[in-house]
Amino acid sequence: MRFVIQRVETAAVETDGLTVGEIGKGLLVLVGISGSDDKQTAEKMVKKLLALRIFEDDAGKTNLDLKSVAGSLLLVSQFTLYADCRKGNRPSFTKAGPPDMANELYEYIIEKCRESVETVEKGVFGADMKVSLVNSGPFSVILDSDELF
Repeated sequence: MRFVIQRVETAAVETDGLTVGEIGKGLLVLVGISGSDDKQTAEKMVKKLLALRIFEDDAGKTNLDLKSVAGSLLLVSQFTLYADCRKGNRPSFTKAGPPDMANELYEYIIEKCRESVETVEKGVFGADMKVSLVNSGPFSVILDSDELF
């Protein structure tokens, strides 16, 4: 499982010309799910995501987590995080999870986040989405379950 986490002032996602998710200060998280991921992996990733201290305190140090700043989450599924570009010039996506399984885990991640975060917005799984953001910092972090657990 891979999360690309961006600290944002604002972020939104739209599909078919309609805004389906929008947040103010918080984190935009692009979520990639592989074929070997499961609920246990999702729980570990969510725990790590919510504990990341990537917001600044009064001294300007990154000591605060999402809850400490009353931040929001926008979770957007993105199978292309599992692009394999080693051979040729056209990426392969064979490591991405099958759609039914990946959608189930994506919804599970959203559910787990909502247990701890007041505002959790989301994109539309499998849809053509337009994502906009104002990156704060910029500050972006990549979590990869293969490297963490």
